[in-house]
Amino acid sequence: MKTFYLTTPIYYVNDKPHIGHAYTTILADVITRFHRDLNKDVLFVTGLDEHGQKVQEAAKKRGVDPKAHCDEMAPRFLELWERLNIKYDDFIRTTESRHISVVQDILQTVYDNGDIYEDEYEGLYSVSEERFITEKEADSGQFKDIKKLKEKNYFFKMSKYQKTLINHINKNPNFIQPAHRKNEVLGFLKKPLEDLCISRPKSRLSWGIDLPFDSKYVTYVWFDALINYVTAAGFNSNEEMYKKYWPVNYHLIGKDILTTHAVYWPTMLMSAQLSLPKGIFAHGWWLSGESKMSKSVGNVVDPLGLIKEYGVDPVRYYLMREMVLGNDASFTMESFIKRYNSDLANDFGNLLSRVTNLLTKFFDSKTPKFEDNSIEGNSIKNKGNELIKNVSTKIEQMKVNEAIELILQFIRSVNKYLEIMAPWKLVKSDKESAGKVLFSAAEALRVSSLLLSPVMPDKTSIILKTFCAEKTSVKWGELTPNKTIKKHEVLFPRIDINKIEKKNISHKKNVQKDNIITFDQFKDIELKTAKIVEVEKVEGADKLLKIQVEINNKKKQIVSGIAEYYSKEELIDKTIIVVTNLKPAKIFGIESNGMLLAAKNGKDLTLITLNSEKVNTGMIVY
Repeated sequence: MKTFYLTTPIYYVNDKPHIGHAYTTILADVITRFHRDLNKDVLFVTGLDEHGQKVQEAAKKRGVDPKAHCDEMAPRFLELWERLNIKYDDFIRTTESRHISVVQDILQTVYDNGDIYEDEYEGLYSVSEERFITEKEADSGQFKDIKKLKEKNYFFKMSKYQKTLINHINKNPNFIQPAHRKNEVLGFLKKPLEDLCISRPKSRLSWGIDLPFDSKYVTYVWFDALINYVTAAGFNSNEEMYKKYWPVNYHLIGKDILTTHAVYWPTMLMSAQLSLPKGIFAHGWWLSGESKMSKSVGNVVDPLGLIKEYGVDPVRYYLMREMVLGNDASFTMESFIKRYNSDLANDFGNLLSRVTNLLTKFFDSKTPKFEDNSIEGNSIKNKGNELIKNVSTKIEQMKVNEAIELILQFIRSVNKYLEIMAPWKLVKSDKESAGKVLFSAAEALRVSSLLLSPVMPDKTSIILKTFCAEKTSVKWGELTPNKTIKKHEVLFPRIDINKIEKKNISHKKNVQKDNIITFDQFKDIELKTAKIVEVEKVEGADKLLKIQVEINNKKKQIVSGIAEYYSKEELIDKTIIVVTNLKPAKIFGIESNGMLLAAKNGKDLTLITLNSEKVNTGMIVY
């Protein structure tokens, strides 16, 4: 039996599970279910990354041990996977002893091979990313909480393996997929590869796996986390299992962690003299409308809320059908409802209702004895056999959305077949022929349900139970004649868009009424008067101005999008009101330390200004 090993990233334990986590894990579940249906011996691994600075700080803030903190956080993911009907084979946590021992074994091997050295390093460190960053990265504005650090650490000779990695990528075109991600990595590797800092001194971070050759340090969280993939495959614990499943068929990841998986991980494996993965597949991001989902913006979709409202299978279906693997996809409720009503309610659910209603009405709720051998009937049979082959091919090519669309096209063709044959009319003159048409339609439903079962396991099981076909395989001709069909509810009740819109309008009105804050919340906002002393345009940004304001003889820099309303000359010497205790942010790579107060009416915007002769800078505004 062929094996198939697939992993998701291990998710950071301090994150709240969101639609990005849900998508990757559902995708992994769907792919592995398809491969199980192809009679493969499957290993599907997911899990949690539980070490690092953020976990240590969160635990300290709560006054609990970091491991206890992780133990409390982990169930959020386990519960969501259960709700999403995820059938994983292993859920690995990096705090498990089986993993710690493997990390230390590999570290020792890499050290013994001469690929780890100690050195003092001074540079910029991103606290949120828990790694040193370059000046260019710092200027990009993508990193928060940057500070300068100078300390001794251990470094992995990643640069030693740069040419070997480039050669491997070029010789194995499917190693990194899709192709544009492979090109992205090759572009990154055109520049000299720096060595990787793989330790953190315990004086700064104690929550991690000890280096086996220096107990004063813990392992860098990425060097720790990536190794989970071989731990779960049985490395150093189950040699038979490890030989069976490693190398992994696919690491399924988001595009934001491509470099760690396509550069760090392969070079680590090269140094440890272990086989490289067969494939790394980076999917895109889910956008909310046209914007990336972000906790700070507040546009992250809660998968549990969607499931509660519409059920788990429609959510799984939409996420799988809507994203072309490798590209970004836009999530909107409008597109979700449209996809649900069109594909599931109108096409799939309607086909089931038509067939079962006609069998109940004219055939005593039993499947007829023979399939339709007419030209139209044979055409459906041929399309069904072709579909089975084509879906398998698409799954092997990691084209899940295309596989689903092929199945839906087939379902639409069956609905059209019923329109042409009109068994509800035919039954009046030729009951046997009408029965044959319904038998072929029921068989098409059975095959379609089995092919869609990895995507919608619950709903398709209802269809299979309806036709007493739970134990059948994905092969045309296995529907049993003369079986009493079971009653079922409407599979996908149509969503009334008008009701949804009315509900949303009502909700917005309530939100507007309740959008109040307490005095204690308001008094935390620090408003002060300030004088504008310098203004310049931000290069490459038409709407942005970099403004220097003076407050109590001290300068503060603010980046504001008011260039289309005010010229530089108009702003100089104006006395304005500034929010001074706003957390610093980088806008277009420039640090901004506050916010100007302005009023907007339609397309017009007016800066709130004060009489500079009567107001001194630094005055507190109430």
